[in-house]
Amino acid sequence: MSSVFVFPGQGAQSVGMGRELYETNPAARAVFDEVDAALGEKLTDIIFNGPADDLTLTRNVQPAIMATSIAMLRASNAELPEYVAGHSLGEYTALCAAGALSVGDAARLLRARGDAMQSAAPVGAGLTAVIIGLDIDKVREICAATDCDVANDNCPGQVVISGAKEIVERTMAAAKDAGARRAMPLALSVPVHCRMQSPAADAMRAALENVEIKTPSATFIANKTADVMTDPAEIKEELIYQMTHGVRWRESVLRMHALGITEMTEVGPGNVLTGLCGRICSEINAKKLEI
Repeated sequence: MSSVFVFPGQGAQSVGMGRELYETNPAARAVFDEVDAALGEKLTDIIFNGPADDLTLTRNVQPAIMATSIAMLRASNAELPEYVAGHSLGEYTALCAAGALSVGDAARLLRARGDAMQSAAPVGAGLTAVIIGLDIDKVREICAATDCDVANDNCPGQVVISGAKEIVERTMAAAKDAGARRAMPLALSVPVHCRMQSPAADAMRAALENVEIKTPSATFIANKTADVMTDPAEIKEELIYQMTHGVRWRESVLRMHALGITEMTEVGPGNVLTGLCGRICSEINAKKLEI
């Protein structure tokens, strides 16, 4: 029997997350201070005090979620398990937790990632939406017909799509016609994990050129392959690849089960991944990290 720590992506944030830890736990405070120093600004002011519109900006929310997640991990003094994984930007957090990236490098990369994602598509040109009530194969079939991209295969019956606004809207309508219970836009400022992010993938390749990724101390399960990945060069390519391709979270959790993982601990704000696990594989006991 094995266990895994998983780290959330965008959408897990809330104003004030991590503030109590910052005020009471020196290890957590050191993480937040290191992120502020790496970015050359007080991101912690936005994390702790908002406003929410500033926190949810892609360039802020990505390093903010990473900082809060690592602060929680350090505050807990928990021993890292055999495996780690992350959802989208959570991959950077997972790699940081496993010693493959420093906190400062992770913060700078996620700031670059957020800026690149925002710059890749003009405001209003792209859209991200969630389809509820159709299986992944049906959504892929619809997307193939509309030229839309599957951004996240989150769990059975929950698939995120992304791309040009008019294409996503057409795909949402087709999904409803096919029997989807819901098809609705998500409150994201950019289209994610789709071909529109090709310029962002190029930007991340450049950003990663001068950053050392070490071999993770825990086995990393990657969004790209939904399987283990340990080679630093392969991991670097995976971080570029994920900009334009979907997150295979459902398959990743099923792979965890196949690897003998029976315990999943979500480390970070929110409980999105804990909830998804319950809908993917009930044989894995999913819980939040205790601090």
